[in-house]
Amino acid sequence: TYFIDLLARRAAPAALPPAAPAPIARARHRALSSPGPDPRAAARLGEAAAAARDRGAPSVAAGLGLLAARHTPADAVPGADERRLQAAEDALTAGETDLARDIARQVLAQATAPVDRVRAWIVVIDAAGQAMAEIDAVFPHALADAGDDPGLLALVRYQLAWRALLMDGEMTKAREEAAAAAGLAARAGDRPTELLALGFQAQMETLMGHPDAPATIQRAMREPQDPRVACDHNGAGAARFRWLIMGDRLAEARTTITALLHEVQRRGMVESEVHFLRGLAETELRSGHCGRALDLARESLRLARDTGIGEAATAMFTSLAEAAGGDVDRALALAREAVDRAEEDGDLIYLSRALGALGHAQLVAGDAAAAVRSLRRVRELEGGLGVVDPARGRWHGDLAEALVRIGEPVEAQDVIDVTRQQALRLERESVLAVLDRAEALVRAARGEQGPAERQLTSAQDRLGKLGYGLEEARAAYALAGLRTLPHALGSARAGGTPMPGPASFDEAARLFRRCRALPWLRQVESASAGHQTSPPLASAALDTLAATERQVAALVMEGATNREIAARLFISVKTVEATLTRVYRKLGIRSRVDIVRLAAGRRTG
Repeated sequence: TYFIDLLARRAAPAALPPAAPAPIARARHRALSSPGPDPRAAARLGEAAAAARDRGAPSVAAGLGLLAARHTPADAVPGADERRLQAAEDALTAGETDLARDIARQVLAQATAPVDRVRAWIVVIDAAGQAMAEIDAVFPHALADAGDDPGLLALVRYQLAWRALLMDGEMTKAREEAAAAAGLAARAGDRPTELLALGFQAQMETLMGHPDAPATIQRAMREPQDPRVACDHNGAGAARFRWLIMGDRLAEARTTITALLHEVQRRGMVESEVHFLRGLAETELRSGHCGRALDLARESLRLARDTGIGEAATAMFTSLAEAAGGDVDRALALAREAVDRAEEDGDLIYLSRALGALGHAQLVAGDAAAAVRSLRRVRELEGGLGVVDPARGRWHGDLAEALVRIGEPVEAQDVIDVTRQQALRLERESVLAVLDRAEALVRAARGEQGPAERQLTSAQDRLGKLGYGLEEARAAYALAGLRTLPHALGSARAGGTPMPGPASFDEAARLFRRCRALPWLRQVESASAGHQTSPPLASAALDTLAATERQVAALVMEGATNREIAARLFISVKTVEATLTRVYRKLGIRSRVDIVRLAAGRRTG
């Protein structure tokens, strides 16, 4: 038809690289010079498409496949629709979702064979990504076309597993659909679909803390493996990576995700590349390599923006990387973008992750009240979703810490107690150490100075041994601030204990510097400088200021000019001026002198 011919002409010339192998170039040239059906041209183009696919050029394969379909006679095997569907699947691999969707819709407009129609529906569903709400009406048609064929039903039930997770937020139902899909695929002898379904089932069981998770992962990793699925971002390799990183096996996780990333880059699998770049960035962040994590996260975000693949999830993780090693304001903006996109898509799974990133960024920015609001929503969402494993989002320690900061130690202790039970059952050692760090803050808020210090010291040591460099540094920072910044813990320190000097922050500064955790390092430097030369702002007023605002106010109290403040904080003079304007508004004051007066407890009207 004219529409398919147009797609073929649009895809193939742009996709063919200058250095294309001679057989591919010859096949395309002959096809373009041949008008109408030509079985020999179709066969040559089909072979050229397969060669391009094997060479990691799926975009080229899609264009060649469309040309092959145009030259395929009506009674040929494989038929024109089968070739078009293979081209659509190649387009998906290359990240060309609009092209894939257009091809599938055209096939659906004319195909009658159930196998072609179901494959086309699957392309439409895959092209929608996480925005499944937009194509929800597709599922009944796909089921009707599948009939009672186990192979076709397996394809649809696998997609229904994703629907149950992303749209309904029903993790148990998602696991059941995936298990059913795996069983149907095994009956039909469809090993690729069986492996994908087992990989998905394993991921659900991991998040649920289900005891069958290790056995399902072993089933998914069992031979024979299919090369098309082995490195898929929803396959068994990805499930094993998630299991490793949640189980604190960071070195093995890095080896696994690096191998997967190299393979998908070789094959030109753009969607999987976005996912695996993000996975490698997560591994580096957990290990305390914040600069490396930030570089990888930004690279993943650029690729996601270019292709339109996984933008919400990638923005969410890049927010975490920015909060650790980059710019806190950008972290906040990216997290809010991820929240908005997840809400628009009706994606409850990534909404909880995005809110977790937002809460973390708000905590790093010094807005504990906002962090509590965001992370309380995460707690409610994950409870409804059935997420049990606290290593999934690792937001629990942040929520407890933020609750302490706003004066809610009872609720903080409840978060710690409930999460600790789950972490103990699942043997999540790093989660337990972070919970101990948070519990030390609760104890300090109650005036239990000695036990708090001992618990923080133990938590720091354990996190260091496990390889969680950033969390280790945060424990050192909390330990340094235990006596020097009591207002940051939500209550005054019990009297009588000598106040240590700025040297107390040296260890935290060293660890943050090693991690290249710049936002945290600036906090340490500000806290140390503020303790050395100026009294703290009144606690109630300080709680209203973000981290940068607090740093600027502290330097004003030292008598620094705007230019000096800009140089100290590595920001522009205009940013200092705008920050001071916000400080004046939040504190209800008019000048720099009022900041000093407020700090001294002599606020004037």
